[in-house]
Amino acid sequence: MAIKENQIVTMNFEIKINDDILESNLDAEPIEFTFGSGELLDALETRISDMNEGEEREVNIVAKDAYGEYDERLSETLPIADFEGIDLEIGMVLEADGENGEIFKATVTDVTKEDVTIDYNHPLAGCNLDFTVIIQKIV
Repeated sequence: MAIKENQIVTMNFEIKINDDILESNLDAEPIEFTFGSGELLDALETRISDMNEGEEREVNIVAKDAYGEYDERLSETLPIADFEGIDLEIGMVLEADGENGEIFKATVTDVTKEDVTIDYNHPLAGCNLDFTVIIQKIV
């Protein structure tokens, strides 16, 4: 039976970027999610929607369908004084409230004595994702 909207799906998966494993539960407990609820990338849900229990599939999702292409305009350099009291490190993820109350994240990509460069792109922006998906159960 193929997956339908609002069904509970139990799944094992592995995500790779350029053959490097980003995340995997192939040898661990599967995840459980409600199909169509937005818990997975839309592109992944689309590509597994015709799968059945016990089926395994390799799924490739290009960057634009995953977390988007990397956008150089989403990086900015600010005075280090704007970050007073924060022990900054490259790779650190900062959170802030936007004008409309939304929370946004930025990754520190460079720190000098005068400036801090932060990147508002999703950490996986610009990355093609390779999934191995095993559907264990559909309820």
